[in-house]
Amino acid sequence: MSRRRRKVLPKEPVRCEVESLSHDGRGIARQEGKAQFVDGALPGETVMAKMVTTRSKFDELRTVEVLEAAPERQQTPCEFADLCGGCSLQHMSGDAQIRFKEDTLREHFAHFGGIEPDEWIEPLRSPDSLAYRRKARLGVRYVKARESVLVGFREKRSTFLTDINRCAVMDPRIGERILPLRELLHSMDAYNRIPQVEVACGDDVAAMVFRNMDDLSDGDREKLISFGQAHELHIYLQPKGPDTVHRIWPEAKDASEERLSYRLEEFDLTLKFHPMDFTQVNAALNRTMVHRAVEWLDIKPGERVLDLFCGLGNFTLPLACKGGQVVGVEGDDAMVVRGRENAELNGLDNVDFHGADLHGDFTGQSWAKEGFDKILIDPPRSGAEEICKYLTAFGASRIVYVSCNPATLARDAGVMVRNGYRLVRAGVMDMFPHTTHVESIALFERDFG
Repeated sequence: MSRRRRKVLPKEPVRCEVESLSHDGRGIARQEGKAQFVDGALPGETVMAKMVTTRSKFDELRTVEVLEAAPERQQTPCEFADLCGGCSLQHMSGDAQIRFKEDTLREHFAHFGGIEPDEWIEPLRSPDSLAYRRKARLGVRYVKARESVLVGFREKRSTFLTDINRCAVMDPRIGERILPLRELLHSMDAYNRIPQVEVACGDDVAAMVFRNMDDLSDGDREKLISFGQAHELHIYLQPKGPDTVHRIWPEAKDASEERLSYRLEEFDLTLKFHPMDFTQVNAALNRTMVHRAVEWLDIKPGERVLDLFCGLGNFTLPLACKGGQVVGVEGDDAMVVRGRENAELNGLDNVDFHGADLHGDFTGQSWAKEGFDKILIDPPRSGAEEICKYLTAFGASRIVYVSCNPATLARDAGVMVRNGYRLVRAGVMDMFPHTTHVESIALFERDFG
């Protein structure tokens, strides 16, 4: 059997007239009717681009020279932006990024749900487009030919790691320490046996979790501890699965001490979390988002409130501060424990946390039988289509839906509208500046006819 020969790509760049932007942030051009997806190009631009891949229905290219720039083009704030896959919109102005995300949300509502909110709200914008990212998984790779270690994100549409020595969008406690981290890993006996470093930042301290595929030598452990001391970082190891993560610096008496924390000053709350827990990556935008969600739900004394996919209580506890009885429900048992820890830490006794399968009907659970006056839902990217089909059983007058995927939000909104709710307000939240990630928030009210 003969192998299919890979097509030979042209070596010389080709001229592209960019017409529009795809949902993943690439410019769209056409050559003799064939679509061209061009990294680093904006609508209205003429660019020279190098072919990366070619397929029967489209080509993929990368901009190498801008001949005619769009007004929205800006100088990238990071010298690695053209290659690094961590960001894809750094060449686009902040206002243009917001418009792109708003257009994406509008198109999804029209396409998937066939609906439109009564009111489009002003975007919730991040106060800082750089140095905001508090969570990330950094890849690590030893390059034998160069005898060096790379640490960072993958290149755009590639499995290779980008050769970076800093990251402009990461919290500086991490982003400005990429180079010393590379030097540390290169100096270790296990220089080629640590495939990733998970990073997480609280308000006061940051942590690194090293995925060690083998037991580390005493010398390597000492190097990691010294690195943590020198850079004021908590250092963790992960020899196997997530349940094996443990802190080696500073020493912890027990696992309950292995926590970072952040404040929600508006509600006088401190929330603690493990470095491997899910938390919002943008602390400043998270505070704005929580304020908006609580404001929209408008909790009254005596009301019962349900928080679905509640995590460690990021929305649950602020809602509880407004009175009433709040029930947080989560599919991850570890997060249920974390929520209870945070409720106790903050002295809140009007909140309960429960574990449940959030892919099925849980209306028969004991904590659900009394119904709810208000509901907040913050699902993963897959959305909550099944849940939305029976939320009407609770009789809630208002539902706030926080979304990290405009397609599943639009789909689920269609379900809720067909089941008696009206989409009152919606808008985007710039949780991830310089990326195509579209976070959004929507308010539904019961349509009593």
